Amino acid sequence: MHRNLDGKGLRSLVVAGLVLVAVACAPEPVPSVAPSVSSSARVPGDGSIPDNESISLNDNEHAAIANLDPALLAAVREAAVDAQAQKVELKVTSGWRSAQYQQRLMDDAVARYRSEKEARRWVQTPEKSKHVTGTAIDIGPTNAADWLIRHGADYGLCQAYAHEMWHFELLTTRGGQCPQPISVPPA
Repeated sequence: MHRNLDGKGLRSLVVAGLVLVAVACAPEPVPSVAPSVSSSARVPGDGSIPDNESISLNDNEHAAIANLDPALLAAVREAAVDAQAQKVELKVTSGWRSAQYQQRLMDDAVARYRSEKEARRWVQTPEKSKHVTGTAIDIGPTNAADWLIRHGADYGLCQAYAHEMWHFELLTTRGGQCPQPISVPPA
């Protein structure tokens, strides 16, 4: 039996068809460039924090916090107090890293990108990583990183890389102006 569609029914059918086409044609999701090491490769005391987890800025027992540069940690803690007053909680997704942990991140990136040169665009070597020196920190969740991008200069904290909204370093004086984030990491 053939049924005539009214205007509303036809619109619904067209919208449903367009949604199906859009889903079928959608590109594969872009993988995160955030370094990651499988949980089986984690070593106690290396500064690693499991993927999709975070720790408190006050977790002084965790190597990722305990080994941070004191000036960086003080600035981030001060920012966290002010952010909390605006109902934004800053959590640490990565802080200090041991050279061995950073090397594992690099090794994983080489395997992922199938090239050491390409891997170096996204993950620094232990010799160059600011995480190894304790002078870089990664902040989450997204609303917290966004808050710190907008207010970080008040504490001397700046987003270092344009493609890593979560990565912060002390790059200016308190209340100064942050430099433009690096758009393409050096190889």
